[in-house]
Amino acid sequence: MSNQFLTELDDHLAVMGMVRELEPVVRQVGEQWLKALNNGGKILLMGNGGSAADSQHIAAELVGRYMTERKGLAAIALTTDTSILTAVGNDYGYDAVFSRQIEALATPQDVVIAYSTSGNSSNVLAAIAVAKEIGCFTAALTGGSGGKLKDSVDACICVPSHSTPRIQEAHAFIGHMLCAAVDAEFSS
Repeated sequence: MSNQFLTELDDHLAVMGMVRELEPVVRQVGEQWLKALNNGGKILLMGNGGSAADSQHIAAELVGRYMTERKGLAAIALTTDTSILTAVGNDYGYDAVFSRQIEALATPQDVVIAYSTSGNSSNVLAAIAVAKEIGCFTAALTGGSGGKLKDSVDACICVPSHSTPRIQEAHAFIGHMLCAAVDAEFSS
């Protein structure tokens, strides 16, 4: 256990050291979040599996609070309504579970955030296509090469790793940094 712990920790620290290079694109996404939230827009987040949990986590930080007291802000994790997910999945197929929600909920003032460690989740790609048609600012948190999402979004935060756990750990940190920017803007 000890060797595995230290090996995993060293890998984590190496990836997080490379995350420093992502600061310009993280800042760009943060500026879009602030623009949307200041202009009556909302943040719509989605992903599958662990990325679904990341979406829910960050939506909760925005609606509730991250670190400081401020008003609740408009954010929706498209991963949480089981009735919508199962109805759309049943009627239209799993690839439509997010795109149908984007079609129903998104406006051009919104930011759509796609979490996908591979960057190739077909239901996420379909939703990004709909968000682009609506005129939303789109961003992805990915890993590895960024997959198909890299060229499909306005901004791609691509963690330089092929390890799903390391990518997800970096996504959590980046999400918290985006929430910190929101707190700084909206704190009372």
